[in-house]
Amino acid sequence: MKKKTIFALGGAVAVSAIVVIAVVFSGAYPKKDAAQVRLQPDNLQLVAMGKKIYDANCASCHGRDFKGEANWRERRDDGLLPAPPHDETGHTWHHPDDLLFALTKYGPAKMIGDGYQSAMPGFEKVLTDEEIIASLSYIKSRWPKEIQMRHDQMNKSAAQ
Repeated sequence: MKKKTIFALGGAVAVSAIVVIAVVFSGAYPKKDAAQVRLQPDNLQLVAMGKKIYDANCASCHGRDFKGEANWRERRDDGLLPAPPHDETGHTWHHPDDLLFALTKYGPAKMIGDGYQSAMPGFEKVLTDEEIIASLSYIKSRWPKEIQMRHDQMNKSAAQ
């Protein structure tokens, strides 16, 4: 198989996984908490606060450079997935604001349920809603403008 074909198949698998995750998560978290969530990557004060929160709570796994852990698509020996990147190479920007908020607040294990295991904790008892929004706004502020625009468009579609 040629490299282009392998890459295309890998991309198709990744997109399929993202669709499955979105379907599984839809309705799996309290909408009242996440319904009004809007990230604000242009709010410099919020982004500055978000950088401090990210550095203290997220960078140890996802990296100060947002690159995540090596081989983040492959389960480790303990069965857990490594932390994904939060830059444009990862899948963070493929999820609408409310889902990113809920994943951060409640953690993947609680959102998926059915005994799903994840190394990522929920930050419900650690960070306020504003701090979660600030950290996510900081992450989004670091994406290329094209990715930010695509994410904004996805949020508009998700709201309809």
